[in-house]
Amino acid sequence: MNTTANKITIFRIALIPVFMVLLYQDLTYWALAVFIIASCSDFIDGYVARTYNQVTDFGKFMDPLADKMLVLAAMCILIEKELMPSWVVAIVLLREFAVSGLRMLAVEQGKVIPAAFSGKVKTFTTMVALGVLIVVKESWVPFPDFLTVLAWVSILGTTLYSGADYFIKNINVFKHCS
Repeated sequence: MNTTANKITIFRIALIPVFMVLLYQDLTYWALAVFIIASCSDFIDGYVARTYNQVTDFGKFMDPLADKMLVLAAMCILIEKELMPSWVVAIVLLREFAVSGLRMLAVEQGKVIPAAFSGKVKTFTTMVALGVLIVVKESWVPFPDFLTVLAWVSILGTTLYSGADYFIKNINVFKHCS
């Protein structure tokens, strides 16, 4: 657990309450800065883990969990701020539970479903869209309603696509269910 990659993951988790407090206090730019740092740390820890052979079981478990914690924390606050409808978050949650369930079925069969490229695209797109939503009501942002809807569509599109991608590529997991 003492690898640089794992420390970066733990750092990302520690930034989540900082981000939340800043966003609740309407310190939008500070919140955005912390969100960007936390989001970028996701890509950095993965790069460090692969490049320096620091892939660990802790990292395999905590890195995607840290991403979900950051994204869902942001989404919940954005619901409260009326910048995101709860049904969008519900669809994101349903996809996460469905893919997690698929992975659990695969593990029972001795298989591992690795992170798919579509999942990485979903994470990146979601983080960018959430960053847009964090600042969308600022006075300098042009076309806030258009950007808000575009952010929702981006999140929903990549969420549904990556969920379908996981199930289509791993449909054989269901053939072995009893």
